Amino acid sequence: MSSPTIDPSKRSWVNVPEGSDFPIQNLPFGIFSPFGRHPRVGVAIGESVLDIAAVNDLGLFQERYSSKELETSTLNELMGRGKEGMRALRYGIAGLLDESDERLKPHADEVLYRQDEVQMHMPVQVGDYTDFYSSKDHATNVGKMFRDPENALLPNWKHIPVGYHGRSSSIVISGTPLHRPMGQTKPKDEEPPVYGPSRLLDFELEMAFITFDGKPLGERISTAEAEDYIFGMVLFNDWSARDIQKWEYVPLGPFLGKNFGSSISPWVVSLDALSPFRVKGEEQDPKVLPYLEYEGARHIDIELEVGIAPPNGSEHVVGRTNYRFMYWTMEQQLAHHTVNGCNIRCGDMMASGTISGPEESSFGSMLELSWRGSRPIQMPDGSERKFIQDHDTVIMRGKAEKDGVRIGFGEVRTELLPAIP
Repeated sequence: MSSPTIDPSKRSWVNVPEGSDFPIQNLPFGIFSPFGRHPRVGVAIGESVLDIAAVNDLGLFQERYSSKELETSTLNELMGRGKEGMRALRYGIAGLLDESDERLKPHADEVLYRQDEVQMHMPVQVGDYTDFYSSKDHATNVGKMFRDPENALLPNWKHIPVGYHGRSSSIVISGTPLHRPMGQTKPKDEEPPVYGPSRLLDFELEMAFITFDGKPLGERISTAEAEDYIFGMVLFNDWSARDIQKWEYVPLGPFLGKNFGSSISPWVVSLDALSPFRVKGEEQDPKVLPYLEYEGARHIDIELEVGIAPPNGSEHVVGRTNYRFMYWTMEQQLAHHTVNGCNIRCGDMMASGTISGPEESSFGSMLELSWRGSRPIQMPDGSERKFIQDHDTVIMRGKAEKDGVRIGFGEVRTELLPAIP
C-alpha cells in the first residue's frame, strides 16, 4: 500500500503558530471532550481541536459517519474502517482545512475548540499490549551493567525482536499521576527479600504503534504487509521499578516492576504523516531470517527528548535521542509477533522498548543516564537525580522535521506520587 502525504506547501485557514506540532500535514486523531460534554473524536490542527462529529453533522464529508463512530470514548469503532477508511477521512479533513477551501470556514465557531479548553482521553481501548526490547544501544548498556561487558547482548538479540506481553489496563493518558509502586526487593544478595516502596523508580523513553484488526488466528502478517495493519504512533513512557524487576524477572521476565503503569501521549500520529521521514537504519548483521527481511527505508527520523520537573521547579531536559536508532523496525516487530499465528486486534499497542542512542546524552532511561546511580544528574535547583523522586514530573516530547514541516506528538507528562502504604 502506498503512503500518500499532504503537500508540504499546503497551509490551513486555521491559525497554526510557527513551530507547532500540528500543521495541516499532521492531523493526528484523538478523543477529547469539551467541558460539560461527552467524549468525541477530534483532530489536532495548530492550537485547536476539530470536532469531527460536528463536521459530519454539516454533511461536508463525502461519506457519512455514524454517531457510534464519532461521538464515542475511543477510536476503536472508527478504526474498524481499516487503513483505507482512516486515510480517506484524514484526507477529507485536510481538504476542508485547506486555506483555499471555503466550505468549513464559516462554521469555525461550531467545529473548533482550543486545545487548552478541552480534556483529552485515552485515544483507544487497548486490548493487548506488547513491549519490545529493540534498541541495540539500550540492550548493550543493560548487558554491560548486569551481565558481561565484553558480551553484552544475549545470543538471541540480533536474531529476533525480543518482547514480552504487558498489562493494558494500567496504560494511562498524559496528565494522569501514578503512585510509586510497592513490592518485594532484595537489598543484598545474602539477605532475605523485603516489602516496601520501590527506591529505584525509572522512566523509559519509548514510542508505541497502534494496530487495526489483523488477520485471523493462525495466519501471519509479513513485513511487506505490516504497514497496512498499523494506524499510527504515540509517545510511550514505560515506567519501571528497577529494584522490584531485578528480584522478580528470573525466569519469566517483567511483572510487578512494570505493570503498575505506562503513560502515553493523547494524539495518534498516522504513518502517512510520518512517511516523509523514513530513513535507512543500521545494517542488520548477522542477516535475519527471511520472514524478517524487508525492503526500503523503514526506520523513522523522530527526535525525542525527556525532561524532569521537580516539585515547584523548572523542567530540566536530561536526555535527547531519536527513534531512527532502533535496530528492529515496527514492521519486523509485527511480523515476528504474528509469525506463529498470533492474531492482533484493533487497538492493540506495541511499544518499542527504551530508545537509546550511542552517546551518553542520548540514553533513554535514568538507569543509563546515571549509570545505575553512579553518575547523578545535577538539577538546576541544586538537587541531583539518580532515579525519579516523589512529586517529580517526567515530560517526554517527539517531533519529526523536514523541508519546513514539523510533525509533532505533543507531550506525555506524568507526576510521580508517593506510594500508597
